[in-house]
Amino acid sequence: MFRVHIYTGSLALVGKSGVGQAARHQQKALERTGVSVVTDWQPRADVTHINTVLPCSFWAARRARREGIPVIWYGHSTEADFRHSFVGSDLLAPLFKRWLCLCYNQADLILTPTPYAAAILDSYHLRPPVQPLSNGVDTDFFAPDPARRAAFRKAYGLKDADKAVISVGHFMERKGILDFIRLARRMPQVRFFWFGYTDPALVPRKIRKAMANAPDNLQFPGFLSQDKLRDAYCGADAFLFCSHEETEGIVVLEALACGTPTLLRDIPVYDGWLADGVNVYKGRTNEDLQAKLAGLLSGALPDVTAAGRKVAQERSLPAIGRALQQIYAALPARPRCLPAPLGFRRSAV
Repeated sequence: MFRVHIYTGSLALVGKSGVGQAARHQQKALERTGVSVVTDWQPRADVTHINTVLPCSFWAARRARREGIPVIWYGHSTEADFRHSFVGSDLLAPLFKRWLCLCYNQADLILTPTPYAAAILDSYHLRPPVQPLSNGVDTDFFAPDPARRAAFRKAYGLKDADKAVISVGHFMERKGILDFIRLARRMPQVRFFWFGYTDPALVPRKIRKAMANAPDNLQFPGFLSQDKLRDAYCGADAFLFCSHEETEGIVVLEALACGTPTLLRDIPVYDGWLADGVNVYKGRTNEDLQAKLAGLLSGALPDVTAAGRKVAQERSLPAIGRALQQIYAALPARPRCLPAPLGFRRSAV
């Protein structure tokens, strides 16, 4: 039986983000398929998972390689999804890419959630191979439940006839929050909710201003526990995700697992696994999104939520756990050795 070390040295800093959720998914996926998981260096593991790109993670990878432990680095981040996020992110993006390359080059294998994200990382000319594997979703926890729908609607004072649209994420331009605010303003008869939290010091001024001037039918309730977030998915009439760039979108999988009618911005990351009118709906422009959202809420568009839940079930945690075991079995044994060089195989910028 494999023993896997999920490195937790910096996960507390990203616990409320998709990266933190992905690491929790890894642990659950492995434990549900009989793999022993440790979160420290002893007892010695057969492989180390790293999810963050902070300095302590870099040195953890170097230590693992010195001790002969193969390193799987999860490529949750790219330069593209760093842009239009926090204060100063656009200015720092080229340096962030160089740092990503330095980190990822310490791995024996890079896992990233989608073929789209894998193609981006392949373009960085990294030394290790890059392989797509979904972050997965807990389809036992996130599932349709009428009682949870009722709980959410009661908590937010929603009547039976009221239509509720939700989104989930940090307060970032990349996540589409400005578009979400615009759509809420255009549809005053609908209740809109954006769940999530970002330290105000990291939120660009134009995002803070837009939120302060949001229409009365839009609320920002803040960060929710997983239990309350599940209630929101179950209670919403639509999940609207306006994000302009993702490597997968764990919140999309959660919404699909809960059977929430899902409307996405039509961006390349969804190509090949989410199809407009088949398991989700998509729109390229805000006008497209508004028209599709109106159709979802009125019932004019066909219900594709069963097909959406099937997509989530294909990425259930046991399925991801089994896929990881196959990946471990294919990893070459690594003797105790010097860490990977600090340079790049080819130009990384």
